[in-house]
Amino acid sequence: MATAPSVSYSITVRLEVPAGGSAVSQLTSAVESSGGHVTGLDVTASGHEKLRIDVTIAATSTEHAHQIVDKLSAVEGVQIGKVSDRTFLMHLGGKIEMQSKHPIRNRDDLSMIYTPGVARVCMQIAENPEDARRLTIKRNSVAVVTDGSAVLGLGNIGPKAALPVMEGKAALFKRFAGIDAWPLCLDTQDTDEIVAIVKAIAPGFAGINLEDISAPRCFEIEARLREALDIPVFHDDQHGTAIVVLAALTNALRVVGKEISSVKVVMSGAGAAGTAILKLLTAAGVKHAVVADIHGVVHAGRADLVDADESSALRWIADNTNPEGATGTLKEAVRGADVFIGVSAPNVLTGEDVATMADGAIVFALANPDPEVDPSEARKTAAVVATGRSDFPNQINNVLVFPGVFRGLLDAHSRTVNADMMIAAARAIADVVADDELNANYIIPSVFNDKVAPAVADAVRDAAKAAGVTEQPTIPA
Repeated sequence: MATAPSVSYSITVRLEVPAGGSAVSQLTSAVESSGGHVTGLDVTASGHEKLRIDVTIAATSTEHAHQIVDKLSAVEGVQIGKVSDRTFLMHLGGKIEMQSKHPIRNRDDLSMIYTPGVARVCMQIAENPEDARRLTIKRNSVAVVTDGSAVLGLGNIGPKAALPVMEGKAALFKRFAGIDAWPLCLDTQDTDEIVAIVKAIAPGFAGINLEDISAPRCFEIEARLREALDIPVFHDDQHGTAIVVLAALTNALRVVGKEISSVKVVMSGAGAAGTAILKLLTAAGVKHAVVADIHGVVHAGRADLVDADESSALRWIADNTNPEGATGTLKEAVRGADVFIGVSAPNVLTGEDVATMADGAIVFALANPDPEVDPSEARKTAAVVATGRSDFPNQINNVLVFPGVFRGLLDAHSRTVNADMMIAAARAIADVVADDELNANYIIPSVFNDKVAPAVADAVRDAAKAAGVTEQPTIPA
């Protein structure tokens, strides 16, 4: 699948060219002939003999960007100056900051914000610990916790390298739900240590968002923290993905006129995301699911599962899916299937494989950046195709989920998060797409649709209250 120029590999090249002649037009030609795309061309200074120009260019990779600069430097009369990577510039010095909500203008302000006035507030909380929610940042704060062991598609890159992702997550919490989120990158990958650290820092937060922690440790960490804490613990790689997949599937089934209880779902990937998707789809009504991993179709009689620990995620999948006891490969499993969901690896299926699926087939190929099957090939026979990419219709993106989910949990003062809340969130996302908007290329709303986060928050808050897992806030004095 050819890679198109992307803003994530966007550069700005400052250069000088002769004021007369054809050098300016040659710049655009040089970029386009190199496979890049000019997104901006600004004259920043002009003289009788020379022009200074900033050319902004989208490339396909860092190496491609270097090649384009070399091509520009070969244009007669061009002198290359500063070359800026726009993505790195956006991350320079970090992407988030802390600001005071009240100005500190004089001694009175200082005395109330800090000592001695703050002591009265401290003692109020010491006497009534629940008052921390209304008298501190706790009420609107989420900890984004990672150990850097499973970052995006980058793998185990460690806590320092994971920090830019966690900063980005915090920025999205603020942008879409007004939540103050704090990146906490832990320099340990020991399960016991992670659990102990998160338990120790939990008093300052109203929710914990676990992020980019590898399987199977992520399952145990989440389970132990949910058991130990009185605030919701949400592993976005699992449950955020599961919620948005259920939302997209709900609307895709509306497009093809099928019921969730009657379709055969085949999944590729049995890791953290795959397991969470499967469990949520099962809770939402899917009755016939088959899962394949690197070793083929998961079934109870598979050699590596016969003696597997009953508490393992893979054993759970073997015991709760594949009612017909199918064996073999993923390619064999998708024959006649209504739905394919991939959260695994690129190019595990072909367009020919998709053609063997049932009429009105739904394909969610979510591996990023290269999906399980080329979307263009899948679209030749599938009725609905979705990916995790932004350059195809129907991008399935967790940004639709976690801001609204946490907004609802925080507003409800919820102590936990459960399947009913997650299903409510998925239905809220799906319902944002009105009947007169729904079609095969629009089954999921844009991440910038301002109706999404409030709708999800309302649904989660109501589900939390219905579940009886909320705390009643004290009435402010």
